[in-house]
This record gives sequence, structure tokens and C-alpha cells, in this order.
Amino acid sequence: MRHAIASLVAALALAAFGLSPAVAQITGTPGSPSATITIPGDQLPAPPQKFGGVIKDTASQSKPYWPARVTPRKGAPNVLLIMTDDSGFGVPSTFGGVIPTPALDRIAQNGLRYTNFHSTSLCSPTRAALITGRNHHSVGFGVIAEQATGYPGYDSFITKDKATIGRILKDNGYRTSWFGKDHNTPAFQASQDGPFDQWPIGMGFEYFYGFVGGDANQWQPNLFRNTTQIYPFTGKPGWNLTTAMADEAIASMNRINALDPDQPFFVYYVPGGTHAPHHPTPEWIEKISQMHLFDQGWNKLREQIFANQKKLGVIPADAKLTPWPDDLLKQWDTLTDDEKKMFIRQADVFAAYVAYTDHEIGRVIQAVQDMGKLDNTLIIYINGDNGTSSEGTLVGTPNEVAMFNGVVVPVEDQLKYFYDVWGSDKTYNHMAVPWAWAFDTPFSWTKQIASHLGGVRQGMAISWPRRITDKGGVRTQFHHVIDIVPTILEATGVKPPKVVDGIRQSPIEGVSLAYTFDAKNAQAPSTHKTQYFEMFGDRAIYHDGWLASTKVMRPPWDTLAQPKDPMTFPWELYDLSKDWTQSTDLADKHPEKVKQMQALFMQEAKKYQVLPLDTSIVARLINPRPSITAGRDVFTWTLPMTGTPNGDAPSILNASYTFKAEVEVPEGGGEGMLITQGGRFGGYGFYVLKGKPVFLWNLVDLKRVRWEGPQLAPGKHVLEFAFRYDGLGMGTLAFDSFEGIGRGGTGVLKVDGQAVDTQKMERSLPFILQWDEALDIGSDTLTGVNDADYQPPFAFTGTIGKITLTVDRPKLTPEDEKKLAAAQRAKKVSE
Repeated sequence: MRHAIASLVAALALAAFGLSPAVAQITGTPGSPSATITIPGDQLPAPPQKFGGVIKDTASQSKPYWPARVTPRKGAPNVLLIMTDDSGFGVPSTFGGVIPTPALDRIAQNGLRYTNFHSTSLCSPTRAALITGRNHHSVGFGVIAEQATGYPGYDSFITKDKATIGRILKDNGYRTSWFGKDHNTPAFQASQDGPFDQWPIGMGFEYFYGFVGGDANQWQPNLFRNTTQIYPFTGKPGWNLTTAMADEAIASMNRINALDPDQPFFVYYVPGGTHAPHHPTPEWIEKISQMHLFDQGWNKLREQIFANQKKLGVIPADAKLTPWPDDLLKQWDTLTDDEKKMFIRQADVFAAYVAYTDHEIGRVIQAVQDMGKLDNTLIIYINGDNGTSSEGTLVGTPNEVAMFNGVVVPVEDQLKYFYDVWGSDKTYNHMAVPWAWAFDTPFSWTKQIASHLGGVRQGMAISWPRRITDKGGVRTQFHHVIDIVPTILEATGVKPPKVVDGIRQSPIEGVSLAYTFDAKNAQAPSTHKTQYFEMFGDRAIYHDGWLASTKVMRPPWDTLAQPKDPMTFPWELYDLSKDWTQSTDLADKHPEKVKQMQALFMQEAKKYQVLPLDTSIVARLINPRPSITAGRDVFTWTLPMTGTPNGDAPSILNASYTFKAEVEVPEGGGEGMLITQGGRFGGYGFYVLKGKPVFLWNLVDLKRVRWEGPQLAPGKHVLEFAFRYDGLGMGTLAFDSFEGIGRGGTGVLKVDGQAVDTQKMERSLPFILQWDEALDIGSDTLTGVNDADYQPPFAFTGTIGKITLTVDRPKLTPEDEKKLAAAQRAKKVSE
């Protein structure tokens, strides 16, 4: 009788909330401070709960009634979603690699190993798909945020009809947090001016500790707590973000557990490792170097990984190793001793970063166990958001910023100047392309390539001891990152919402892979039947075991390649049910099948906002975007200010410009930064050094061009730097020509209207400054543009009255356009 009355009371209470007892749970006495409720989840946030008490004239005559606290269903698991960066299938030991990854091994041994799981081939796109359950073009991330263009599939906006898994779980009673890399905030909305609706805290994650852009210096990162930039590394030699973010995540989970042990959490843990710069600690470099994993070179490494993979059973016994691309990459045995020495160093540091990153992930996993929560925690550990990166040039680079500006650093210079500091804060380092190819064994190609499995096949392990009992099992069903959100929703018992903030939600496009958790379904057919892939015009379509893909027309390390017509790309055809590694092209044998698959691709492309196809690369980095600086050519600052990111700062690349600083110099001469953008690996600075004005261009840490004036007397001065650019400017890009960018010019430094230093700069940076640094006024955060002159923060000891920047961008004349158009036509005919 008592139970029946309690059930009736609960049902009546649910009805008062506008909820159905068939889809909601209530615990405790309705209206009491301890009452909790599980909402249906169709509408987020849930409608306000109706007051169920009594209100009379006085409190003594009335009855209070508290709204129930929203919680997930009873027994709902915690969720720890982990993904590393720029790491292909053959990197971790879990999938046959030679680099030890015991944390990933642990998850695989305690759960399941997935060998047929896919990314989008690039960072931002994979991450947008992962947190929304929709294809990357569907959520505006056809490319990385820094290359956004004005089309729905490419504008870098996750629209309000596509709520993230963070938002869905938060409104259903989970505590949600995000640690590490963001890269899903538009680059032109990344300043502390906001808006913040596209930052993690605006997308349903209650706590964010990480960096907003595509990568970060792990020693001095552009680090944020929620939306506030922080500098926890200051005065702490040896501090590294890889460890710090693990500490932060562990502290956050323990805080939740201490306050409410029954509170489920969702932690999205996405470290910078192993995206360039490869920044492990010296201890990890020494440990890995002593293992001599790479002394035999990249060709032998491929063979070793391939053998390991067959032994582990993560590829079929009859799988073929795709051939080495002799037309693109050198064989190890053809290298000089100096080349081998440098390349081994590059691989050792990369491997140290892999092992270090996995070790810190292991600490986070161990913290879950130490809290006694491992049994009911769904842990999803995805190795890499795309294939291993080949963005380090054919010989590697000590500075990735140099690579993106088309600069190759010879091996001789790497050995002479950077060998001993490779991986330290003195480098923004990346390894040679052949290592990336080897680390994607057994497949061909690398990051950026969506048409071939080396760019999109990721190893993944999932554990959930309370639910997954087939420990150590292998799953081979085809799945994709868009399947993670529906999997988490099924595991947590949370429904996809129909309406969020009054906006009807678009359908989630992935399918749950939770059916694979059961041993009886180990060989079940995949529920994911069709999937398109596209990146920079390179594309493929998967359907029921078949994969049709375009031939790779641009090696991903060729960032300066001219755009091509994607509709002219040849197509290949593979039967992945018999050809696990995509090694045998069947297009000539099945031309009708190729046509069917091409038609299917276009059908999917139109459905998911893939069009228009665009093969341009670096040109997209400097395309105008709707930032707070768009349409302006005069900028004024009157107060010190730091932290304006590249995407929100005025660009002076490929243009003429004038800086004018009205300052007051104190007695003794004074010194400090007036205005700077970028840092140690590329940028400019206008500052006073020991009483003398200096303007300096840091050309990707390989050359510095310096203008310097005489000692300044105490008092007020007007300091100017005017640069007259010699090139035609960005307008040439519209004609598929780089002719107008990266040109030199003449700079003039003036003091109180008088020229004090004039000199020519032969070349300028064409595409980008150091992207993880900011525009600073009055001081310099993170790294400086010239370590020999100063160390940050180098605050100006005088007074800044006003700093004005005027930018004068070249405009093409009709005659210029005529010549460029003729050259463009001639080039297309020759092709």
C-alpha cells in the first residue's frame, strides 16, 4: 500500500512537471530539497517545473516546494572521451606500433579494440564531427577554423540546430568539462572580446582548460581557463601543458567526486600531443632515445609495424602492405649519415611526445580508478584525429611556422643549430614526411588525405567494465567519428533532443556502435553503411564495403600547390571487404561501379553541405573573414592590452603599413614593448631597448631584420615605422598566382618626424605569423620576437599615449588584372 501511494505521488509530481512517468525517474519526496528528476530530454533546457506547494498569506500557512534537481538516470555511467592529435594507425603499440602506449593498451585489454574506425583527415573537422555526431561539413567545418570561407559547410560555425554532446549531457544532469585543444571556435571569434557562444563554455562544457587554436607551444601555451588567459608556467622552468592539463582534469574529477560521489561526469580530454610542435620533456626524450626504435629507418619501421599488426590481429592475416612511394619519398638506405642522424632525432622526439602524452592520459584513467569509478565509466580513447601529419616538409623542420610560409630548413642547418634543442622551447619542431608515412602503416598517405586510409583510419579502444565483458576483443565493423555521440547517448540513456533553446535540432547523422559491446555481435554487420570523405577537393565514398576514391593530386606537404579543378580528378575503386589496406585499384574492372559511387558521392555532398569543392590550401589562410577588424584599415590603442589572437588582429602581411606610437619616455631612457604580434617563431615587434627605438621583423626564427634609432631623451616622442610594400598584394591569388605575396619592401624608422634608419627587406612573410601567439600592446606575452634583446613580459616603463596602425593594401590595376588573367589562361592550357 505504501509503495502504491509513493508511486502515485511520484506520478502526480511528474505530471505537475509536465513529464511522463513512462520516460522520467524521480527520487526522493517531491518538493523536498533532496528530490531529483530525470527529464525526458526532448526539450533542452527542460521546461520550468511547476510549483507543487501551497502559498497563503503567511509562511506559517504555506508549504514550500523545491524544484527537483536534474540528474541522469540511475546507474548512468561517467564518460571519459579521449582523443590524441595527428597520430596514425601505426603509431601506438596497441595497434602494432613500436612506441609504448600502455594507457591505450590498458583500455584495449580491459575492453575492445576497434580497427575500422575513421576520422575526416584533419583536426577541426574531426573534432566538430566528434562532439556533434554530424558530418564535418554539416557543422561548418569542411576545413580547419583558420581556413574558413563564406559557405555553410566551411564557415566554422556550429549552428544552434546542432547541439554538442556537452550541451546535451549538461542539461540532462551531467557535469561537463573540456581539457586541451579546442580548434572549434572560429578563428575570428577567439579574442576575449567574444562572443563566447562558439567557445567550449558556450557549447555546453561548464569548464574549459586548454588552448583555442590548432596547436600550442607546450612550454608557453596560449592557455585559457574558461575565457580568461592564464600563465601558470611563469617562473616554473620545466612546466609542460601535457602534465598540467592532466593535473587539472584529475583535480576537477576529484572535486566533483568529493562534493557528490553520485554525480556523473563527462570529461572531454584532448591533449595537444602529438600535433607539432613535438614538445615532450627531456626525460621522455632520453628514455625513448635509449630504446633505439628508429635506428633502422622508416622502411624497416614499416615492415616491423606491419608484422606486429598481424601478430596482434588488428589487421587480417592476408592483408597487403601498401607499397612505398618511391616517386615521392626517399628510401632510408639512400640517405647520408647526417640525414639519418637528424631524422632519427626527429622520430625519437615525436615518439617521446607520443609516450609522454599517453602516460599523462594514463594518470587521468588511474584517477578514475582511484575514485572507485572505473567499473561504471565509459572510456573512449581515440588514437589521433587524423593520420600522422606530413606537414613537416620532406626533411622536417625546427619551425612549423616556416613550413606554412613555404620555407624549408636544410638538414645541415637543422643539425648545426637545432639538433640539441629539438623538442625544447627553442623549437616549433616537426618531423620529415617519410616518418609520417611509416606511422600510418599498413595504409598509404597521411593527414589531409581523405581519399586514402592513411589519412582517415584511426585506432580506437573502448572500455566500460560494467557493460563490456568481452575484454581484449577486436571489432572490425566500419564506423566513423560521427558515431561517438549516438554511442554515448545510448550508453547514458539520454535521448537526442528535438529542441534546444527553442531551436529545432537537425538529426544526428551518426549511428551508435554500442551493439558491438556484446560478444555475440563481434562479427555482426556494421550499422554504418555509407560515409563520404572530403578534404581540399580530395574525396571518397564508402558504401557496404566498397570505397571509391579520387587519386591524390596534391601531396599534403605541398602547401603552395596551385588550385586544381577537382572535377577532373581520376577515380579509383577498392573492395575493402577483400582488400583491407586499400592496395588494389579495381576501377578498370568495374567502371559502372565507379560511376554509381561517384553519383552517390555527389548525392551525399549535396545533402551534407560539401559543395562547393575547393582545392586551395594556404590561400585560404589569408582570405578575408568577418573578424572585428574586417573592413578597417586604421586601428588605435590607448591602453596596454594583451592576448588579441591572429584571427582578430589586423594583418599587415602583403601590404604597406605605418605604426605611429605617441609615447613619453621616463628619465634614464626607459624600455619595453610598444606593440608586437607573433613571437619566437615568426612575428614583429616595435619596442624601446635601453632607451633606443627598435622595429624588428622575425622571419620564422631564421633571419631577423632590424631598424634601430638613437637614444631617446626623456619626455614625449612620436615613434614611427613605415613600410612600403613592393608587391601586388593578395589580389593575385584570385588569379591562382602567388606573384603578389611575400614580396619585400622598404622600411623607415622615424623619431619625431625625422628618419633615423632606412633599409630594404628583401622578402616578407606571405601567409601567417606564429599562430599561437597574440597581438600585445604595452608588453609581450608568451615568447618574444628576439630573445637576444629581451625576455617577456618586457612591459614598457614609459607611458603610451596612443598607438595607431594604418594599413594600405595594394589594389590591382586593370592592366594588372589583364596580365594575370592571361597568365592564368595560359597555365590552364599547358596543364
